[in-house]
Amino acid sequence: MTQIDPVADALVAEWLSLSEVAVALNIPTSRVKQLLRDRKLLAVVRPGGQRSVPAAFLDGGQIVKGLCGTLTVLFDCGFDEEEALRWLFTADETLPGTPIEALCKHRGTEVNRRAQALAF
Repeated sequence: MTQIDPVADALVAEWLSLSEVAVALNIPTSRVKQLLRDRKLLAVVRPGGQRSVPAAFLDGGQIVKGLCGTLTVLFDCGFDEEEALRWLFTADETLPGTPIEALCKHRGTEVNRRAQALAF
């Protein structure tokens, strides 16, 4: 994996290490790595070489509802991890706010419609 570019890195307010994600989800780190391989969660390599997950992807002790489906749509559209991260954390005036904020507010259908439109 290549290191995330500083502009994309700055879009995310708070990052978690894989071990911090494991603690938050109450699962082993190996299960977090499996979620990443299955593309149910997204991590990028940050400056310093550590793989990290945006804290906004977690809601209490679980992954934000709808995130897994949205990631699937984005990856099916040909996005890589950094592009998907940029899209999720870039403001969209039609939502309003960012797609990840909309997902956190249980507006996944709207987010997925916009993600699907990227394929066309």
